[in-house]
Amino acid sequence: MAQPIRMTFKLSVILMLVSCAIGSPLRAQGEPFYKDKTVRIIVGFTPGGFYDRWARLLSRYMPKYIPGNPNFVVQNMPGASSVIAANYVYNLAKSDGLTVLVPINSLFLDQIAGRKEVKFDIRKFEWIGTQEKAPTMLYIRADSPIKTVADIIKASEPPKCGSTGTASTGYLVAKLMDEAFKAKINTVTGYQGGSEIDIAVERGEIVCRGMDIPPHFGREPFESWHKKGFDRHILQGGPKRDPRLADTPTLFELMDQYKTPEVMRGVTRIVLAGGEFGRPMVVGPGTPPDRVKILRDAYAKAMRDPGLIEEAKKGQMDMEHTPGEELQNLMKELMNQPRDVVERVKKVLTD
Repeated sequence: MAQPIRMTFKLSVILMLVSCAIGSPLRAQGEPFYKDKTVRIIVGFTPGGFYDRWARLLSRYMPKYIPGNPNFVVQNMPGASSVIAANYVYNLAKSDGLTVLVPINSLFLDQIAGRKEVKFDIRKFEWIGTQEKAPTMLYIRADSPIKTVADIIKASEPPKCGSTGTASTGYLVAKLMDEAFKAKINTVTGYQGGSEIDIAVERGEIVCRGMDIPPHFGREPFESWHKKGFDRHILQGGPKRDPRLADTPTLFELMDQYKTPEVMRGVTRIVLAGGEFGRPMVVGPGTPPDRVKILRDAYAKAMRDPGLIEEAKKGQMDMEHTPGEELQNLMKELMNQPRDVVERVKKVLTD
């Protein structure tokens, strides 16, 4: 009788070990990837601007819609209009869904221009979503003698405007104005963020800035400026006039006035297409598809969250959500233009 008992005992031990071996992976698979994890949002600008404000707002609402409820932290990595941050996320950060990037919406233009600082392929980022559209505008100090684009064309000395880098709104608007109207602007690059440019305008170091419309009507110092009549609005870049700039001509209206050639209008549409991307969120190439989907779903749900909507309204932050899939397709379209169009855009950006 001793031998059957020993065999039964051994069989029981083997079955128990097999059960543990099978059960452990099953338990591990059932554990959400994001449980007890921290997601970093890398923002390509300094704190205080709308890129930073949207990143922080989303960091408070996205976790509740991600299985595992991870912690979110925001890290600012300014420089070269987000190129430094984009290079970091593309080349150094792990593509595991734990590092996301909020870059400038016109980042693709630095790649089209072939700038040597670009160490990424914009087409390989995975787009998570955006929360608004961001048409452009140009403001100037009201004590400047310049009141219209015509004044800039006739000016003996170009007005001095600030920008964060070669993909920034200010830099791009200046290039388009020069190419379309021979309206020259002296662009001073290298500011770390929009807030720093606005301070420089207040100090009189520069007199103007090209920027996106939403933050100009959504934060200080602009609310105080408008009450005091500190700044004047010269033009806007959207296809139609924004109600907040009802008396300000669009770039395309001015092109009609100055009889700008059609090819330049096409170049302008591509250069200003960044406005369709608002304040986008992306992850690095090679991020597992299931995690890309989790982040996209969480982004979309956060944008419908009543708490986020209320905070955005209080902060005067425009909302017009575009899913990541749509942004992905739009970027492919922008980066697959005919060679002659790309060369013309490149010429405008680099000359």
